[in-house]
Amino acid sequence: MSSRPSKRRRVTPPREDGPDSGNTDTKVQKAFFKSAATWNLEQSYESKSRKAKKKEAKKNGNEVGGRLPVKTAQGTWQVHDDAESVASDAEWLENEGDDGGVDEEPEAAAPEAPKIPEREQIRKAQEELAKIATQLNEDPEEYPGAFKSLARIGDSPIPAIQKLCIVTQMTVYKDVIPGYRIRPASEEAAGEKLSKDVKRLRTYEQALVAGYQNYIKTLARHAASPATAPSRKKGQPVSSIAFTCACTLVNAVPHFNFRGDLLRILVKKLSSRKLDDDFAKCRQALEKLFQDDEEGNASHEAVSLLSKMMRAREYWVDESVLNMFLHLRLLSEFAGKASQDTVSRPGDLPNGKRPKAKKEFRTKRERKLLKQQKEADKVMAHADATVSHEEREKMQSEILKMVFATYFRILKARSPHLMGAVLEGLAKYAHLINQDFFGDLLEALKDLIRDSESTVEEVDGEANGGGDEEDDELSVIRDTSREALLCTVTAFALLEGQDAHNARSDLHLDLSFFITNLYRSLLSLSVNPDVELGAKSLHLVDPEDTSAGGNPANVRNNKVNLQTTTVLLMRCLGGVLLPPWNIRSVPPLRLAAFTKQLMSVALQVPEKSSQAVLGMVHDVVHTYGRKINALWNTEERKGDGTYKPLAETVEGSNPFTTTVWEGELLRKHYCPKVREELKAMEKELRGI
Repeated sequence: MSSRPSKRRRVTPPREDGPDSGNTDTKVQKAFFKSAATWNLEQSYESKSRKAKKKEAKKNGNEVGGRLPVKTAQGTWQVHDDAESVASDAEWLENEGDDGGVDEEPEAAAPEAPKIPEREQIRKAQEELAKIATQLNEDPEEYPGAFKSLARIGDSPIPAIQKLCIVTQMTVYKDVIPGYRIRPASEEAAGEKLSKDVKRLRTYEQALVAGYQNYIKTLARHAASPATAPSRKKGQPVSSIAFTCACTLVNAVPHFNFRGDLLRILVKKLSSRKLDDDFAKCRQALEKLFQDDEEGNASHEAVSLLSKMMRAREYWVDESVLNMFLHLRLLSEFAGKASQDTVSRPGDLPNGKRPKAKKEFRTKRERKLLKQQKEADKVMAHADATVSHEEREKMQSEILKMVFATYFRILKARSPHLMGAVLEGLAKYAHLINQDFFGDLLEALKDLIRDSESTVEEVDGEANGGGDEEDDELSVIRDTSREALLCTVTAFALLEGQDAHNARSDLHLDLSFFITNLYRSLLSLSVNPDVELGAKSLHLVDPEDTSAGGNPANVRNNKVNLQTTTVLLMRCLGGVLLPPWNIRSVPPLRLAAFTKQLMSVALQVPEKSSQAVLGMVHDVVHTYGRKINALWNTEERKGDGTYKPLAETVEGSNPFTTTVWEGELLRKHYCPKVREELKAMEKELRGI
């Protein structure tokens, strides 16, 4: 039995205005109710054609739905799916024109997660970092998993949280790292039966090592990221914070694991030619490491990385990187001598071999006890973290070989911007150079002096005729007069303070080239305006100077060797005129030529340099007074020819044919100390 529909359509025709309109409406209404009683709406809906069936099936690529088949009025069976039903319902409602039909509601969109403001995220990260750091500082063994929790906070994309995380990790690791190196856990130890405390300690140590390794990898990743310009709002970039953390850990815990990874971060920064604050921090951290390292292991690893880096970059590094070698503890501790290949110690034979120790007879029991005692001493020394002198000397000898190998390769490559640094290093380490290497080194120094002289001539010629910009830049970078003085200082330092003077005949060391070059350069050095200015002295900007932008910092780089040109000159003169190994070997002609030239120099240089020059002449007069007394007394000498101050050789100047008349002018010098020094020298002469 069919049921009435919930809502009927109005099918009566519109009412027409007229006299019979009322009767017509009544008839129509009665006819509608009579026919409606026989309606079968369900069957009509079932038998109605589905126009959207084929279209929907073709659209979905599926012609068979998921519902049961239905028999049509024609006697055929059809299958309808849910999509067809929805389409048919919509079509039927559309065709029937039901005003009160209910539309299908659209699917509800997934609710979006609420966005937390960046300031709120930073505040929560600060609280979480402070909580974890407090736990690790109170009892780190109780929270071995806290290291991973710290690193997990740093995975945030917000730069401020990354900075806070790496700084917090650096502080935590700096406090909790023990004073010993943690060995990796072996498979044999994993199967051992351990007590609860030992097992707890090992678990904590392995967690500490794993977390520290991941932290160093994070620092390396941040340090390699491109650094953006710091702004007032964002502060320093993440890369700068990473370099600061790495430098702090290198100086605080150089004995702990993964020291090489930390040093690689610093050395990679030093390989760049960009001198910024991060570069200075890395350089200062390595200098402090060299000064404070007692064992020598950390210094050996750092020097090895630096030498490999410079060699890979073909020595295109900044001069300050090479000057870091001067901060090593070799100058005051190492007693042996080395070259780039061999090392000899005080007790060694001339060929580098050690003398054989006299064998002492011991019984089998005594040898066994001695062996056990050595093993026990070794374990105790390792437990006390002490380093034996033999191990330290071995490390220092290896470091010295690498330093000399770097210096000699740069000398061979003739890198113009590193010549000054190499010569300063050789001048300081000259007393540690092996005697077998003297000849080759002296030849290299002679070639450098010849090269500096040719460079000066080329620059002077191009300055008169208008040279290229590249040559002008080269002349600004290289200080040829200082390089020549450093070569001379190095040559005489090879013989000073060691036994090389006993084997001069065997080594065939001829230093006359350096003496002649020093004599020829005295007059040019006397008119040098920067003769009393060191590398870090104040240089005023010349307003008319267009080279290097008029900035003296671009012309004179800071050097580790703070000795001025005057000090270097006095060291050279001391080696030439007052050699400590054999004072009586200086000929009178050389003494007279240098004395006359120095008195002329004293008239040109500033007051402090004039005092130093007169002091040197005073020492020469005190030591060789009778040999050069004729320069002041014309009646006591006999000579032929004329005096040639610009002669190419010392002997060719003919000094005994002139008189030291400069003293008459120096008596009226404006500086009272210069006048006092001159009076002391003349008093020494009158006492001869």
